[in-house]
Amino acid sequence: MRRVVPTHLEALHGAAATRAIEQALAARQPPHALMARAGLAVARLATALAPHARRIWIACGPGNNGGDGLIAATHLQAWARTSGCELVLTLDADPGRQPPDAAWALEQVRAAGLPIASDAPADADLVIDALLGLGARPVADGPLAARLAAVRQQTAPVLAVDLPSGLNADTGDIPEPGPVRGPRHTLSLLTLKPGLFTAHGRDLAGEVWFDDLGAGDASDQATAWWGGFEDGPDTRIGDAHAGHKGRYGDVGVLGGQLPGEAGVAMGGAAVLAATAALHAGAGRVLVALVGDGPVPALNVVQPELMFRSPLRLLDALNEDGLTVVAGCGGGDAIRAVLPRCLHGARRLVLDADALNAVATDTVLQGFVNARSHRGWVTVLTPHPLEAARLLGTTTAAVMADRLGHAQALSQRHHAVVALKGSGTVVAAPGQLPWINACGNARLASAGTGDVLAGLIGAALARNDRDPYSATCAAVAHHGALADHWPAHRALTAQALSQAARPF
Repeated sequence: MRRVVPTHLEALHGAAATRAIEQALAARQPPHALMARAGLAVARLATALAPHARRIWIACGPGNNGGDGLIAATHLQAWARTSGCELVLTLDADPGRQPPDAAWALEQVRAAGLPIASDAPADADLVIDALLGLGARPVADGPLAARLAAVRQQTAPVLAVDLPSGLNADTGDIPEPGPVRGPRHTLSLLTLKPGLFTAHGRDLAGEVWFDDLGAGDASDQATAWWGGFEDGPDTRIGDAHAGHKGRYGDVGVLGGQLPGEAGVAMGGAAVLAATAALHAGAGRVLVALVGDGPVPALNVVQPELMFRSPLRLLDALNEDGLTVVAGCGGGDAIRAVLPRCLHGARRLVLDADALNAVATDTVLQGFVNARSHRGWVTVLTPHPLEAARLLGTTTAAVMADRLGHAQALSQRHHAVVALKGSGTVVAAPGQLPWINACGNARLASAGTGDVLAGLIGAALARNDRDPYSATCAAVAHHGALADHWPAHRALTAQALSQAARPF
């Protein structure tokens, strides 16, 4: 058993892959061996998490998830004889309809003389959630629903067996999740599931632990990846002394609508993306604000940025070294320059209003799709609403299956996709999706998405990684900056852009 840490690359397995691994492993084991091992692992982690607990509630439901909890209860009862800990075991299941392993586990509880209580304790120092496991359907009413609600409302630490009850193992979706009221831990058994690391899973799972129950390395059957990036030292350390700015690539940012007659100015979005690209190590950063208005002479806060008219920037697309970030704050004005941008930029990040323009224009969609046939790189950086527009669905549908929709969008447009949100998903054709291990709700403020677009642009401009890996690295760096942000300092997009560094 080990704690799962974001710096270690983890193979994730969905429900179908997990069942296949379980069946193959069970065929090589004596009867009930996997449940015996799982229950012991749960009991050991419970005692490690709450070594001085005076009362532990083990909430068991139907099926093998409940069986794991029952076996854990037998071990905890044996250990409680010396610790004085009180155990309260509840079972919300029909004993006559249990699968073989769970029926065996109930026999072990009866043989141990462990009573089954009707009611949960008024208070507990630790709650073990073994109500619903892999593939279990959510419950809307009845005794099990009431018990599940009681577990979710706990302010005491909760240890979930395999999955927080009701969480979709593949997607991280859960009906009516509600707030998390106390510390949460999850012991994922046999495999690590994607749903633990994206959507509602991150909050409900809390600190994740893993025991493969003897299955060993099953990464060849993985359905996604998580983690694996460490926020290490400046990558320019050790570069050749004879290096020059051209070595680190040029980034051109096209967006930031000027006010014109509409009276709406969004130039800050483009400047944020450009500033992030500059601090992330791009050799030169050009900025072209779209719409009606004069070309700024300079930005006094970041004078290294070089301003151009959109036409001058588009003329530079013939230069092989230019990576373009298009759409940040571009408003409706971005539409006029997108066709030439799509036809000329060999490496292109489409963000924000560029994505909205593509979503409503089939001609632009065709231009995006044609880029892969020329061997050109396209990265799309939608939030869930933008992804829904591109796929012709709803935000709720995207949030219900973030991995699936990221992959669908990637396949539709032959592009790398970074679907933003809790557990940002990066997908690319021919690649397993990757879920970002870092980042937090402090990134939920205006402009931080523009910063991410700039970071991706800088990563592509260096041209020392493939586009998928470069996008993953940029997303990880973006999240790590937020995770390491000083608690006393507000996280604003401008401060975030200036905190970026080569990665």
